[in-house]
Amino acid sequence: MKTAIEWLVNNLKQNHGIDLTLYSEFEQAKEMEKQQIIDAYKEGCSDSILDESTDIIRAEQWYNETFKSEE
Repeated sequence: MKTAIEWLVNNLKQNHGIDLTLYSEFEQAKEMEKQQIIDAYKEGCSDSILDESTDIIRAEQWYNETFKSEE
């Protein structure tokens, strides 16, 4: 599965020849999106996961499994 940022970058390159991976802002946007997705996952799981110290590890693992780069 691709994130929205990855989808946009791929489509701009394929359809318009624009390669956003050349810009540092692209990497910053990807990291921001990743953090937003992880935060949303943690928020959704906060009622069911009692050990808060493992929330970050589980969220990061879930993100990597779900949004593993398909490039």
